[in-house]
Amino acid sequence: MTGTTAEKSTGKTPVSEQDSNIRKGSANESALVTDQGSTAIADLVVQKVAGLAAREVRGVHALGGGAARAFGAIRDRIPGASASVGQGVSVEVGEKQAAVDLELVVEYGVAIPDLARAVRRNVITAIEQMTGLQVVEVNINVNDVYIAEDDDEENEAAATNRVQ
Repeated sequence: MTGTTAEKSTGKTPVSEQDSNIRKGSANESALVTDQGSTAIADLVVQKVAGLAAREVRGVHALGGGAARAFGAIRDRIPGASASVGQGVSVEVGEKQAAVDLELVVEYGVAIPDLARAVRRNVITAIEQMTGLQVVEVNINVNDVYIAEDDDEENEAAATNRVQ
């Protein structure tokens, strides 16, 4: 048998197969390299897209390791300084492909395997749709769990220790 019923009746490949063929593509096909020229995507662009996409997922409290978050907290206190959306994200970008490494702080009570799956899916979708690059891997390192009670205790201690 050479084709499915849908192919025989319409002569077209079903949409789900078209989508998978588009995603896979051949090694020589790319929306970024054409006969008219090529488009280069900077690492910083992919890093920002990945950072924003990861933060969109419910259950992700922050990105970055302890040192990166400490520097981020200092940067947040400086007037006019902007938060780095690429914090906790490292990328490798080639001509047609990208690989992403994320460091996450998750909220307590969230199922980490489900969160990782959702983050991975969101990051891959965002990068592929915005840049045309094929994402070959998204590695996730969960390095901390955010517990809201810890912040409450720190705020209470700071409030009671203030000189009035």
